[in-house]
Amino acid sequence: MQGRFHYYEGYDMKEVTFPERIMYELGIETLFVSNAAGGMNPDFKIGDLMIIDDHINFFPEHPLHGKNFPTGPRFPDMHEAYDKQLRTLADQIAKEKGIRVVHGVYVGVQGPTFETPAEYGMFHRLGGDAVGMSTVPEVIVARHCGIKVFGMSIITDLGIEGQPVEVSHEEVQIAANKAQPLMTEIMSEIIKRS
Repeated sequence: MQGRFHYYEGYDMKEVTFPERIMYELGIETLFVSNAAGGMNPDFKIGDLMIIDDHINFFPEHPLHGKNFPTGPRFPDMHEAYDKQLRTLADQIAKEKGIRVVHGVYVGVQGPTFETPAEYGMFHRLGGDAVGMSTVPEVIVARHCGIKVFGMSIITDLGIEGQPVEVSHEEVQIAANKAQPLMTEIMSEIIKRS
């Protein structure tokens, strides 16, 4: 896919996650997701690639709310939403290629506003390392369908407590465009070796 449907654009969760339902029907077994995210971990830098280890769902609507699709159980287990073997392989590839990667927890929020300093601080204290406006609904539905997931965030801006920085959509796009080739290199190599 190129791009995605965002909840903040007015789509409901069934529409946001419809592509994952189609992927399941097409027999897709592994999903790679990526996003631009605001870093809250003080060890992060703009342009870092963060391998997503886990997520926190702050969307006001759950993608599995309503009638259960027969693709998975009513109450799917989410203890390993992001496949550990794929994360380990990504680390190995990044090390071989000399690409800096960090690990963290992604917080998914509704948007479309960027976070206030207080929100960044709250999300970080709750265990988040990066925050963005996508990914979590798609991952939940993919896992409900039994699809393995590998996720990576490009840290495009920083919201570190005590260091307020204004952010614009243009700055986020510039940072994402610079880091994207490195992310693509890691993901392409994972596909070759999987």
